[in-house]
Amino acid sequence: MDFEPITRPLTDAEARAEAERIITQSFQPEAPPVRHFPTSFRDTTPPRAYGDTPPVHQDDKRIVPAWAAGIAVASIGVGAGITGIGCGAWLVLQGLASVTLYGVLMVTLPFAGLAMVATAIGGAISKARSVSKTVYEGPVTQNTQINNTSNQRGMFSRTRNDVR
Repeated sequence: MDFEPITRPLTDAEARAEAERIITQSFQPEAPPVRHFPTSFRDTTPPRAYGDTPPVHQDDKRIVPAWAAGIAVASIGVGAGITGIGCGAWLVLQGLASVTLYGVLMVTLPFAGLAMVATAIGGAISKARSVSKTVYEGPVTQNTQINNTSNQRGMFSRTRNDVR
């Protein structure tokens, strides 16, 4: 390249020729073009409808390990179970929200009557059993003996009371 400064202005023909030279030099590739190869292939032939070719064995290549899949299934089951329990609790609480005092009394009335009958039968049976009373007669002797032992030495002491 010539880098000497131009001392005189270029004529129109010289300027046009210099511009064409610069443009062709700028857009000319420096390296040979890269040849592109296809990275995939699509077979467009239709598959046969029938034939005697055996099936091809396909290896089992799972992305998720078996223990992780088991934990996932178990967590789905636990979630479904908890959802069922929650729905049941919601239904029970909805029923309890509509409870009135008269409704509670009507529900507990048979149980209270049954308890009253059971108490009456139990009282009658205990009265029937307590008819015969055994009385013991005879002399009674009562002996009480208290032994008081005390060992005191220094800061600690021990007192022992024996009642017989």
